[in-house]
This record gives sequence, structure tokens and C-alpha cells, in this order.
Amino acid sequence: MSEIILEARDLAKDYWMGPSRLRVLQGVSLSVPRSEFLCILGPSGSGKSTLLHLLGLLDRPSVGRVIFEGEDAFAQPKRWRDRLRNQAIGFVFQFYYLMPDLTVLENTLLPAMIRTPLIRWPLARRAHRQRAVQVLEDLGMGHRLQHLPRELSGGERQRVAMARALVHEPRVLFADEPTGNLDSVTGGEIMRVLQGLNRKQGLTVVMVTHDERVAAQAHRVLHLADGRLLHDA
Repeated sequence: MSEIILEARDLAKDYWMGPSRLRVLQGVSLSVPRSEFLCILGPSGSGKSTLLHLLGLLDRPSVGRVIFEGEDAFAQPKRWRDRLRNQAIGFVFQFYYLMPDLTVLENTLLPAMIRTPLIRWPLARRAHRQRAVQVLEDLGMGHRLQHLPRELSGGERQRVAMARALVHEPRVLFADEPTGNLDSVTGGEIMRVLQGLNRKQGLTVVMVTHDERVAAQAHRVLHLADGRLLHDA
């Protein structure tokens, strides 16, 4: 059996609207083996983005546990989770969230700049820059290093967002509707990039989508509806 890198145990998430409670997730449990490409498929409002945010430690569950590499993540201090996200987790979203006044290279370098103390940055910058350039070249963006986001196509922007998520060599990549803003051809290109990262580098990928054609390209598909996992296909 493959090593389990990530687990959810009875996750529930509540949101409050005045005195009323809205339970978005209803006791979700799942396991993700290392190097798997897992897709969580569900319609809008099913709770899939909420689940992804809990698995990626961006938000805290109301009930349940997230186990990352054997550690109960929400039993640890916040600084432990912050460090884990910075070192072991990458995120790609439907909306690219690129800084409009930074170049492609500068956007890709942002995670390294955030986690490196200012006093050490002049010494560390060269190595981080070399890594960022290599990732961008691997994603076919080596000729766009000095371009601004407004000068890029949607597919190119998503590749930059992926480079930013990959530059620190994460062990798990979370992708939230990564093709949702793209036409079918460009979306297919992004999926081939994700499949290549999974196949060639063994990167664990957890993706959510509402598109069955996109989901079918993963190793395994879990169906989510009304905050509950329905079945494993």
C-alpha cells in the first residue's frame, strides 16, 4: 500500500449567519496516498473549495482532523501550520492572484521573498532566482520573464500561478478549479502540465472541479454533494 501523505477525518465546517448555522461540510473523511492525483468533483455550492481550504490548512475545521504526514495539523501551533504551508504545500486557484505591477519572474519569487528574512535576501536571491527561472522555463514561460500579467494570456497567467506554487518544491499541490477561467484548449494544456508534474516528479495533486471531463484525467475521483462524499469512482 502506498504511503498516506494526507488524511481528513470526519471534517465538518460551519458558518454562522447571525444566530443561524450553515454546515457546509458534513463529516468528510478521505485519505490521499503520496504521488496520487486525486480529484474531488462536485457542483457549485457542494463544499469542494471549503474542503480544499481545510486540507491545505488555509482554514480550520469546526469538527474533525487533518493529518499531514502523520501529524495532526490543527493540534499543532499556528506557526507550525504556517511553516508547513510555506515549505510543503502549493496552491493554484481559478483566479490567478498575480500582483499586477510585478513581472512574471517577480511574481514567481514572491514565496521565497516572504519566507526569507530581509537581511538574508541579498545572499539568497541568486539561488532563488535560478530556481524560479528554471520552474518558469519548465512551464514554457522562460520567454516571458520580464512581462507583466496584463501582457499575458489566461493560460500564461495560470502557468505563472503554477510556477509560484511550485517554486518551493511542495510535496502536495492543491488546485481549485485550475481550468475554470480558461477555454477548453488552454484548460487541456494546464491539465497536461499537472499530469506531467504528477507523473514525472511524483507530486501529489489534490484538485477540485465541477467539470467531469477535467476530473476524468485524475487517478481517482471522489464525488461531493451537499457537503458529503457520495462514492469513490
